[in-house]
Amino acid sequence: MLSKTVKSARRCLGATTLAAVTMFCGVDVARAESNWPSGPVNMVMHTAAGGSADVFIRTLAKTLEPEIGQKVIVINAPGGGGAAQMTRVLSAKPDGLTLGVNTLSHFTSMLTNLKGTYAIDDFSWIASTQEDAILLFVKSGSDMKNLNDLVALAKANNGQVNVGGFGPAGSMQSIGITMLEKAAGVKFNWIAFNSTPDIVAALLGGHIDVGVSNLGAVSSFFDASRLVGLGVLGEERLTGLPDVPTFGEQGYQVDTSWLQVRGVFGPADIPKQTQQKIADAIHKAMRSEEYQNYARNAGVVDSWMGPKEYTDFVKRVTDVAQTQLKAAGYIQ
Repeated sequence: MLSKTVKSARRCLGATTLAAVTMFCGVDVARAESNWPSGPVNMVMHTAAGGSADVFIRTLAKTLEPEIGQKVIVINAPGGGGAAQMTRVLSAKPDGLTLGVNTLSHFTSMLTNLKGTYAIDDFSWIASTQEDAILLFVKSGSDMKNLNDLVALAKANNGQVNVGGFGPAGSMQSIGITMLEKAAGVKFNWIAFNSTPDIVAALLGGHIDVGVSNLGAVSSFFDASRLVGLGVLGEERLTGLPDVPTFGEQGYQVDTSWLQVRGVFGPADIPKQTQQKIADAIHKAMRSEEYQNYARNAGVVDSWMGPKEYTDFVKRVTDVAQTQLKAAGYIQ
């Protein structure tokens, strides 16, 4: 039942993505430029500088600024698994000048640690931008070379293997690890961090055994041969790390539709026309050569949903997240 639910959402995502691509190919660029809300755009992040989502928005800002003719100011507000960021976005005026980048962990947190504090109807879900598989890695020189080594270590040490990733237990990356635990019949210690640089620092410093992230935020460490990949939670290998096999290739069957999803959201009640203009400009900026070079090197998949499609998707993926959290034992 879980697999059917997730695959259904995945099919819906694919359908809306195709429809959105078709629609946005005819965007009037001048219209998007002239109608973006006037003033600098504050883009509030839920992570510290250097994380995958932070790298994404800083890269996009370079091509978005000339598209809209005004500054995009990135504000890092980590803490509370997204609570600090969501508070700032929620309290902003619905004028399109204060926005945030969301990930799948926003939807899991509203079902777990932030349940009753925030709900999806508290925000405007404006545009989808990326899908991204999570990656497990160790520091160079580690005795672990693949997932079999990781599983063997966990079995030999009664689960005393520290795995670090973004967000508390029940976050997107945490659930990915729970999937591996179930597939392998082992347990790990989940160590929560507020940013990918903190994860890498802890790993290189020997404070955790394994790190979890998306490739974009750690690619430079792979390029410098400081990190080694253990496995990718996805249907296919990452284009940026073609030598790192997927979980499935290594014999661990997990739900490969559990991908990181990034998008742009704002406070509730942003006028629909304004939301559409913001989505049009963002998607136009994503087609630039500079952005596309970054996206392909990072191994992410572009996503093109506008306000209506993305809002519908958010509702569907929240249902999927609830199913995953129940399966993992984090909620009843």
